[in-house]
Amino acid sequence: MSLLDAQAGEEYIIKEIQTDDEELNAFLFSLGCYSGEPITVISHLKGGCVVSIKDGRYNIDKQLASAIII
Repeated sequence: MSLLDAQAGEEYIIKEIQTDDEELNAFLFSLGCYSGEPITVISHLKGGCVVSIKDGRYNIDKQLASAIII
C-alpha cells in the first residue's frame, strides 16, 4: 500500500520507493526517506499529505506519496 492509503497518526516502515527518477530517489534519500525507515503520516491534504521522517515534517504531493510503498 502507498502513503495515500495510510492512516493519519500511524507509523509505518517504508518497504520501497517505486520510481525510475534518480533525481527523485536522491532527494528522498537526502530527507531520510528510504527502505527500512519509519515514516508517519501526520495528515492528508487535498494535494497530498504531510509526513514525519526522522526529525522533520514534509509536505509531499500525491504523485510522490503514491511512489512511497509502506
